[in-house]
Amino acid sequence: READRRLRAKLQKKDTKSAKRRAKRHAGRETRRARDVDHTISKRIVVEAQRTGRGIALEDLRGIRERVRLRKPRRATLHSWSFHQLGTFIAYKAKRAGVPVVYVDPAYTSRECSQCHHIDRRNRPAQAVFACRVCGFVEHADLNSSHNIAARGWSLWVRGAESQAPALMLIA
Repeated sequence: READRRLRAKLQKKDTKSAKRRAKRHAGRETRRARDVDHTISKRIVVEAQRTGRGIALEDLRGIRERVRLRKPRRATLHSWSFHQLGTFIAYKAKRAGVPVVYVDPAYTSRECSQCHHIDRRNRPAQAVFACRVCGFVEHADLNSSHNIAARGWSLWVRGAESQAPALMLIA
C-alpha cells in the first residue's frame, strides 16, 4: 500500500494526460488487490472460527475516521484501511458458515490489561509493547488488545447477544 501511495503521489505531481490515465488504471488495480486480500483474510478467519467451533468478535469501528485526530502523514494510512470492507466480508462469510459475529465497543482495548483489566495510557510504553502498571503483565500490544476484544465478545454472547451478521441476500 505504501508503494501504491508513492506511485499515486508521483503521478499526481506529474499532472500530464498520460499520468492521469496511468493513475486511473493503477487505482483499479489497487482496489482489486485490496479486495482480494480482504477476501483471503476473511475466509481464513471464518474457516478457523468454524473449525474450532467459536464465534467472531470485531471492534465496531463506525465513525473512526471522524473520531481520530492524526497528523497529516498518518491520515493517509488511516484512510487507506479497508476495515469496513473486511468486516463486511467476514460478516457475510460467517453468516453463510453459521458462525456467530458480535461487534464490541473498541474503547480502551489497547490500554486495558487483559489480566487485571487496569486501564492506563502508560500501559503502552511503545507502539508494540503492552506493560501493565499494576500487575506487571507484559505482552505484545496487539495480542493483548485481541484478548480484550475476545473477552468483550464473550461477555456480550453470554448475556444473550444475537449474532450481528447481516441476513443473507438471496438472488433469484
